[in-house]
Parts: sequence; structure tokens; C-alpha cells
Amino acid sequence: MIGYTTLGTNDLPRAAAFYDALFEVIGIKRMMDFGRGYAWGLGMDKPGFGVMLPYNQEPATVGNGVMVALTVDSRAKVDALHAKALALGGQDEGAPGLRGEGFYAAYFRDLVGNKLNAFCVG
Repeated sequence: MIGYTTLGTNDLPRAAAFYDALFEVIGIKRMMDFGRGYAWGLGMDKPGFGVMLPYNQEPATVGNGVMVALTVDSRAKVDALHAKALALGGQDEGAPGLRGEGFYAAYFRDLVGNKLNAFCVG
């Protein structure tokens, strides 16, 4: 049901490097350049992820309670994304592990403080 998600940034080159390296772990590449932001995904017909300088030219801020969930197909990829995010300077928000029956997840924040979750079911 999700078409795409966009997060704000105040440092586009730093954010782009973070997400290029993070998404490389799961085989996702940058697919669009908007000049003031980028998008990653597997194709225009699949859910995508973007990071942008805010359109209103105000500083990007983190939304309290906002989280982007990234679905992957294995626990190993959940572990790898979490580890890569931390290695790239992200912050831990919950180590990989089971969160209820069959829901394996890890939580982290990017360089600005946006909260993300990597998960798989099964």
C-alpha cells in the first residue's frame, strides 16, 4: 500500500552517502535525482524511499513518533542493515530480535535522527 516515503535532511551529500551505503546491503540503488533530493528503490512500480531538502527551505526536523519500516526477506538482512546503519554513524534504537511471534526487527536512527525499522516476517 505504501508508494514511497520521504525524509528531510539538512545535509544532502551526507544523507545520500549514508543511504547509498545502507541500501547497498540489501541490493537497493539510487534511482532518481531531484536536485534537492534523491530516491532509492527497485523500480517505479515498487515502494520507494526518498531523502530531500525541505521544499519550504526551512530546516529539516525529526517527526516525533514517525518511523519508516523497511521490509526485507531474511533475518540476516535485518541484522546487516542494523549493523551497517550503526557503522555509518546511525544510532541504535533497538537491537535485532523477535518482537512478537514471527516478527523479527531492528530499530535505528539515521544521521539526522529519523527513526527507521528493518523487519522480516517469519
